[in-house]
Amino acid sequence: MGDMPFWKTKTLETMNGAEWESLCDGCGLCCLNKLEDWDTGEIAWTSIRCTLLDGDTCRCRDYPNRQATVPDCIQLTPQEVRELPWLPPTCGYRLVRDGEDLYWWHPLVSGDPETVHAAGISARGRTVSEDDVDIDDFEDYLADWPTTVGECGER
Repeated sequence: MGDMPFWKTKTLETMNGAEWESLCDGCGLCCLNKLEDWDTGEIAWTSIRCTLLDGDTCRCRDYPNRQATVPDCIQLTPQEVRELPWLPPTCGYRLVRDGEDLYWWHPLVSGDPETVHAAGISARGRTVSEDDVDIDDFEDYLADWPTTVGECGER
């Protein structure tokens, strides 16, 4: 068991801070705006990114202080990961939660933070900033690619 990676031997709750943060593959998908149908609870994804998400790097421009700028930013915790219905199917937190292994392109597996982008999993180059879209027009930016995944984690 000592040779097994931590995400195969630990639960979300028992990971230390560095392990927890490293589960993020850097795809940027959780930072896309989502629309919820109030009647059905169905979640629709958009290609509109949070004001703090860099569209090229897929990283938050002010991660340590993000909630001061974006009060409704959800800080993932083990409890949130267990309750949120919209985590993308490729999300490392969701995969570990569900007892599944990480995909080959995840930086913890590949050793390279660029493989998530090279595999076409991330939001890189596919989004527009919420600063450039009127909230009444969000429905014009619906996207299914954040939740469409092939057998190998490819889109």
